[in-house]
Formats: sequence, structure tokens, C-alpha cells
Amino acid sequence: MDNEQKPKSKLGFTIIKDDPTDGHKGFGIGSLSLENVSPVVIDVEAQVATIEIGAMHARSPLERGIKFLPTREESANGKQYWLIWVTIDYKEEGPYYSGVTACEMVIDRSIRRGYKNFVEHMNKMDRSMKGYIMVDEMDASSKKVLATFLETHNKELWDRSSAELHDGLGQ
Repeated sequence: MDNEQKPKSKLGFTIIKDDPTDGHKGFGIGSLSLENVSPVVIDVEAQVATIEIGAMHARSPLERGIKFLPTREESANGKQYWLIWVTIDYKEEGPYYSGVTACEMVIDRSIRRGYKNFVEHMNKMDRSMKGYIMVDEMDASSKKVLATFLETHNKELWDRSSAELHDGLGQ
């Protein structure tokens, strides 16, 4: 199959779908739906933000082949990244960025080691899904990269988002 015949891959934020438990009251009640959460990775050095759907299960191209250790010192010479959990919710005016939380990640490709706190990553994903804005840990330039990325990705979502998000990202 040549390049002209390959289907184009669509990378973007996932949007809320119908309730998976609609129509019955048994199986699936109490389970979390990750359909409206998307991971965004910011390369701090390159000042670039990208949607990395594989990061949802720690399987992004960035994380593959890396053994993550619980102490930051073992990958001190690594490159810093931010994993941002972005949740989209819907209000009367339309969809908006409802939850945005940031987690640090350090990767040293030369020794195939990295640092990330798995518990923090899961807790931050949960908080994003609950509508929290938690970006205080991020450096100012990374906040600017994220703000620009979210705004250019979908201006309407950005405009409908809370003042807390805009203020948190310095906008």
C-alpha cells in the first residue's frame, strides 16, 4: 500500500460520547469513561506540545523502551517533559476544556531510564476528569506553550473555558 492509499490517522482530542450505561442499570455502573480525556506531552527543551494518545496507558513513543524509576536522581541528566491531562466537558454553550492537570516526567534516553510518579499521574488524571485546573508546578514557558496549543487546537473550546484555566496559564 503506497502513501496515497493509506488512511490518514486522525490525532485530536476525544470528545464526549453517549453514556455507555444508557438503557440499563447494571453492568458498567460506577466505571470511569476515559473518552473525554486526552494526554498532551510538552517537550520543555523544544517548547513543543503534542497529543500523545499512547500516554493514556504509558505507551507513547516517548515512553517506550524506558524503565521508569521512583527516584528522580537516577535520571538527573534526562530531558524534562510535562504530561498534561486535558478533559473536555460540555455545558449549555458547548464543549470546553474543563480539567487540565500537569505531571512531570524526566527521560534519559542514553541510559534508557526515566522518572515519573505513577501514583501522581493517575491522581492528576482523576482530578482532571473531575474538572480541576492544576498547572502551578509548570514553568512559565511551558504554560505559554500549553496555552498556545489549547487555543490553536480549538479556539471555541478555549474561549468557553474557565477564567481559572486562562489565569493559571498566564493568559
